[in-house]
Amino acid sequence: MDLSYIINELGEEREQYFNAVAPPIIQTSNFTFKKVDEMRKLFKDEYSGYIYSRGLNPTIDILRKKLAALDEAEDCLVFNSGASAIFASVLANVKAGDHIVSVEKPYSWAQHMFNVILPRFGVTTTYVDGTQIENFERAILPNTSIIYLESPNSWSFALQDLTAVAELAKAEGIITICDNSYCTPLYQKPLIMGIDIALQSATKYIGGHSDVVAGVLTGRREMMAKIFNSEYLTAGNGISPFNAWLLIRGLRTLPIRLQKVTENTKVVLAYLKAHPKVESVLFPHDESFPQYILAKQQMKAACGLISFYLKVEKIEDIVKFCESLKHILMAVSWGGYESLIIPGCASVTPEAYDINQKPQRMLRLYIGQEEPDYIIQDIDQALNNT
Repeated sequence: MDLSYIINELGEEREQYFNAVAPPIIQTSNFTFKKVDEMRKLFKDEYSGYIYSRGLNPTIDILRKKLAALDEAEDCLVFNSGASAIFASVLANVKAGDHIVSVEKPYSWAQHMFNVILPRFGVTTTYVDGTQIENFERAILPNTSIIYLESPNSWSFALQDLTAVAELAKAEGIITICDNSYCTPLYQKPLIMGIDIALQSATKYIGGHSDVVAGVLTGRREMMAKIFNSEYLTAGNGISPFNAWLLIRGLRTLPIRLQKVTENTKVVLAYLKAHPKVESVLFPHDESFPQYILAKQQMKAACGLISFYLKVEKIEDIVKFCESLKHILMAVSWGGYESLIIPGCASVTPEAYDINQKPQRMLRLYIGQEEPDYIIQDIDQALNNT
């Protein structure tokens, strides 16, 4: 299906809403019926129509069709946050006493679920270095029901061989879930490589304007219906029509925004690699990256996240660098217009800082859509002050 058709036309039945170019926001809590049989039918199968906007809604359905098509999936669910999407995808596929294999150091709220919430119900998790398929093979137990992936992850950009993991999981009857927030479906399609459920934080590139929080699941229609009829409806964690409309608006410019971010990132990456105060950089599509060959195989491009290390001895130097930036904002997340930075040392107190712990020394930079010289000038003056 053509990308331009997906973004601009798919799901948009304009003749049904006054031939308006922009889709409508159906800002309603519920929907009416003329026949009792119609209501009875939807009570039995809410996934087949509109009853209450906690479930399906016409504006959200336009978005679902587009996002499913981008991932080449049968169906899609959209949530009020990426964390909600993660929680629903996992909870729908485990029962008491099950076991999960997860990549090490997943997104913080995924890890909280694995470490704190699921153990209450006897569900255990084994964390593995996902860069080697053998680690997954060794970790699988007779009661393993899920393999949870994050490729690349959002700090060290560690990858998993998605095709190999998917083949292993299918042979063992295990569900695979992959967080694809780093790449978006434009730059990587986990489902095509055999993964069962692809998820994204749509807060990032899909929204693209730092003004909406949302999460996405895509996969087989049977799987999406299973999640919808249980975790989605029960928790009531669907997205609002207005936020769905913002994501549709964000999709209109997704290809050009990713192109600009990708071009900017190449320029800034070259600058960082050449600077004498930068110890090293991490970027999946850089030849120095440990999994460069796999990254080139699985990912069409690598978007706008760079991690790097400064040649400094003290936490105060990292703090001074970050606080000297005038235009790059210190904040979590990524995917908007603005460039952002987050230091790993923000996760520990100054007293607990250990220079030998590389994650504490790491800085993650998101390259936004400003002109690359503007970004570089800001980094340069901050480095000169460090």
